[in-house]
Amino acid sequence: MKITIFGSGYVGLVTGACLADVGHDVMCVDVDEDKVARLNAGEVPIYEPGLESLIRQNRAAGRLHFTTDAERAVAFGLLQFIAVGTPSDEDGSADLRHVLKVAETIATHMTEYRIVVDKSTVPVGTASRVARTIAAELERRGVAHDFDVCSNPEFLKEGAAIEDFSRGSRIVVGTESERVRRAMRECYGPYNRQKDKLMFMGVRSAELTKYAANAMLATKISFINEIANLSERLGADIEEVRHGIGSDPRIGYSFIYPGCGYGGSCFPKDVKALARTAEQVGHPAEMVAAVESVNARQKSRLFEMLCQAFNGELAGKTIALWGLAFKPNTDDMREAPSRALMEALWAAGARVQAYDPEAREECRRLYGERDDLVLAGQRDQALEGADALVICTEWKAFRTVDFDHLREALASPVLVDGRNLFPPETVKAAGLSYYAIGRGDSVRPVLA
Repeated sequence: MKITIFGSGYVGLVTGACLADVGHDVMCVDVDEDKVARLNAGEVPIYEPGLESLIRQNRAAGRLHFTTDAERAVAFGLLQFIAVGTPSDEDGSADLRHVLKVAETIATHMTEYRIVVDKSTVPVGTASRVARTIAAELERRGVAHDFDVCSNPEFLKEGAAIEDFSRGSRIVVGTESERVRRAMRECYGPYNRQKDKLMFMGVRSAELTKYAANAMLATKISFINEIANLSERLGADIEEVRHGIGSDPRIGYSFIYPGCGYGGSCFPKDVKALARTAEQVGHPAEMVAAVESVNARQKSRLFEMLCQAFNGELAGKTIALWGLAFKPNTDDMREAPSRALMEALWAAGARVQAYDPEAREECRRLYGERDDLVLAGQRDQALEGADALVICTEWKAFRTVDFDHLREALASPVLVDGRNLFPPETVKAAGLSYYAIGRGDSVRPVLA
């Protein structure tokens, strides 16, 4: 098939590269001329394991193209994927300006039937708005080309996106059109051979499925963090509790790892957008709002632990940070817990020395050059002259530590572990004060 994808960000690039890799002819279009030039030169602007080599291979094979020419792109593919950003607006709702602009662009250049595929994460009712936008522009032009709009939400985890696209558990398509069903079956046929993973449903159901899935996963994270905070006050160990409840097959172990809060491009904005949608239809989604509230509070836990360790006197201290990205195997720092911590430390007069295997340049882009931020090239370089170490991201490179060396390197023997990577008894045996989520020196029992 010939397929057009509007948007060369995370979702657009992964979708384009994966569809090209199974033999489709894919054209990705973006308004950012610099980004398109870099992609055509073989440079990938984001870090995602395996993506750069996949893009290079399929460009070399002539199946993957990048352009800024919207007219050419609309003429190219029967399927017109919209994969542009939908950031949170000031009231928490999804900002659909980019999505609707692409819809208008497609209608401006249409000369024959097209299927417009909403791949971006969008609120319920967006497909109808996209259809109205296209119809209005076609009417303005005085033409009557046929078209369909369907919903095809993505379920990609950053750090494992290619695996998720290629071997995901389901492919959701919202449509009432048999013509669209046939086209989408052809599109995803190479990824649908072992069993039928295609799930056709109503458009609004597909749109809500994406938000409901992310809200459910975010709920599990906030729930286990709430129990972890309770564990600290009751003298329980959250890791033992996690094993106890995770062994129940009705609950499972996925997404019940306590930590310093979720971040990234999906969960924060999608939870907010779902809560806003609920408000708009007169149904206050109290549980969804609580999920976001718990997560916002959880991001302050690391700073609170440092205040506890240093009796609130952080001015002049140097804090080493291991991990800047919101999760491993990405350079994405959107809504990352590390950002909340760094900004709180700077407000308190502390310095930060940070190391991340992939997110250093993203951090530099976000915060620029500043006297109270050092971006180290190696993890141990971040320890030099530091008063304490905080772990914000569970990169594999942080899982094995010489605790004796760590104690000697730090001016104060303080380790704040925002991802519960280590057994408390091992860390304490090395002479370190260990602050973790729901365990360690942060435990303050209040019940006899």
